[in-house]
Amino acid sequence: NEFSNTVSVIDTSTNMVIATITGFNVPRSIAVNPAGTRVYVANESGNTVSVIDTSTNTVIATISGFNAPRGVAVNPAGTRVYVANAGSNTVSVIATGTNTVIATIPVGSRPRGVAARPLP
Repeated sequence: NEFSNTVSVIDTSTNMVIATITGFNVPRSIAVNPAGTRVYVANESGNTVSVIDTSTNTVIATISGFNAPRGVAVNPAGTRVYVANAGSNTVSVIATGTNTVIATIPVGSRPRGVAARPLP
């Protein structure tokens, strides 16, 4: 919900909004970890990534150090989160155990999406 700076939680069995979480700054994209316990939200104007605990629907961490984050993806193991930084032509790597940025990788111009897949 970019213009209201919120994230809606939808019950997929009823297709109804069951909660609305506040405290974001132009949320652009989200990714859910494989266990379904954490949601990562790229806040474009805040230059942060918020971490939501799905058992309580609350923000449990806000990670800084991004530049216009647009896309976000979680690796299949749930150990890394990748964030496309449109403002700096980079992808940042977050270690989920500590919620810290552990690497920043230069990529092409203005990345807006990112994906993670298992290695063969």
